[in-house]
Amino acid sequence: MRRKRKIRLKKLISFIFIIILLTITASAQEADKQPLSQSMELLLLITVLSLAPSIIIMMTSFTRISIVLSFVRNGLGLQQTPPNQVLIGLALFLTLFIMSPVISQVNNDAIKPYTQGEITQEEAFSSAMKPIRKFMLKQTNRQEMKLFLKLSNQETVKDYDDIPNEALIPAFILSELKKAFIMGFMILIPFLIIDMIVASTLMSMGMIMVPPVMISLPFKLILFVVVDGWSLVVKTLVTSFT
Repeated sequence: MRRKRKIRLKKLISFIFIIILLTITASAQEADKQPLSQSMELLLLITVLSLAPSIIIMMTSFTRISIVLSFVRNGLGLQQTPPNQVLIGLALFLTLFIMSPVISQVNNDAIKPYTQGEITQEEAFSSAMKPIRKFMLKQTNRQEMKLFLKLSNQETVKDYDDIPNEALIPAFILSELKKAFIMGFMILIPFLIIDMIVASTLMSMGMIMVPPVMISLPFKLILFVVVDGWSLVVKTLVTSFT
């Protein structure tokens, strides 16, 4: 299992680097048809390394997962438990699990043929973007898509293939934020009810000086453990992308 996870993680890293490199080189060569020099390739490689985290956040399921996990921690009333490193690590591996079909398709259709010299950079970029665009289009709301198409003066789009990436990506991010906040709101409701019950009970008993959070925290933890909260949250997150 550990070996499979390492292989998947290597595929994810290579997938991200290839996508960014293809994006930059394709745009650069469209502007200038001359081949890139070694210094330019080094500059592009440094740019790839700096942009990799942003690509993970913007074009995958990482945004929704990380926000929902943060809502869970805030709903429980825990400040640094679980720590940020644990939540980010869980979000990364859940992203790897959810995006594994897309990564495999990109690897088979774009990365392998490109590294073997069977296709050009433009063809590799086009092949790599197809499964990514399909994933983003499936998760993007119509309202957000219409908004960015309107802002880009491209309201009359006949086919999904005609939607530009500069409109699709921000629409996808906005949709992910919206869905994450809706899920977070649903998660906070039971915790809010417990806080209100504890606060009203303390008020009726005349214990005004006792912080309600101190009393409600054990009850929220017990409820979360009894219902197997982490498994429910993870299951809901994974199934929300199907």
